[in-house]
Amino acid sequence: MADDNDKPRPPEQDSPAEPARVPDRRAAAGPSSYQRHGDTPFALARRVLSSRWRTFRDRFSRDFMRRTLRIGVSARIYHPEPGASGLLSKNLQYLEESIAQWVMSRDVLVMMVPTVNTNGLLHPSNITLRHYARQLDGLVLQGGADVAPQTYHETPARPEWVGDRARDIYELELLHEFIEAGKPVLGICRGCQLINVAFGGSLFQDVATDLPNSLEHVHSDYDAHRHAIVFPPGSSLGQMFPDQQRPTVNSIHHQAVNRLGRDLRVEAISDPDGVIEAIRYDRADFVMGLQWHPEFHRAGGVDLLDCTPVLDEFLRAARETRF
Repeated sequence: MADDNDKPRPPEQDSPAEPARVPDRRAAAGPSSYQRHGDTPFALARRVLSSRWRTFRDRFSRDFMRRTLRIGVSARIYHPEPGASGLLSKNLQYLEESIAQWVMSRDVLVMMVPTVNTNGLLHPSNITLRHYARQLDGLVLQGGADVAPQTYHETPARPEWVGDRARDIYELELLHEFIEAGKPVLGICRGCQLINVAFGGSLFQDVATDLPNSLEHVHSDYDAHRHAIVFPPGSSLGQMFPDQQRPTVNSIHHQAVNRLGRDLRVEAISDPDGVIEAIRYDRADFVMGLQWHPEFHRAGGVDLLDCTPVLDEFLRAARETRF
């Protein structure tokens, strides 16, 4: 009897072959050689963000330190006289050249701040002095016409001492906007007197009349006229000029600080008559007034006080409060 194993069998069907597996070389090789052992996506993301922050911080610091300061200077105002013609028949606003050149000597931009008139009929605008205070880094109040006695609630003793009330109103608003914005202010001559009046102080309308025993503070020599000053104890000017016991400054003013305004302190007085020659506001980083004209002093000169340290402190305050 034939064995079943001897029976022919149908050919077996081949089962489908499994596809060959390609070895994962990345898995075999592990992380790239420049990656840290055991690194995680979170750790990598943290380092990437940290690197981006350092780049932003360095770029911001570089741009912050390099950006040129923008310093505003108040305008002198020319009011036309009756019968004037041509250009002199117009209201003019201008800078005295020396003040602009003195400030620019420290490589900063100087911009004259014009008066504004939001109710102007010819050229109305929504720009105000507050916009200038926000955009500029500091303010210089330049010299010029008398502060009007009306501004400190007095009557002019003589018609020629009526002053410039229109400019007072403009500069008082400008001064308060810069102080409100936390920006530094440096007042020169009339600017010093205006700072005193802004905080409730008053002026001698004429030094020769009100203080007959005083030195001559105005002369036809103009910027060549000079006198000595001294710094009271604790004066910040005295700290700026520790080696100057009795420096010389020019003298071009017939008005002077009388009653000191609130929160103001005396920084310098003329010697020997004691007329106030510099003041500083205590409730701000830098609001100072100089009765003399530092822009007429030659930097490094031996005759007149080199006031570059005052300008530098003003500009340092401008950089620190620029935003």
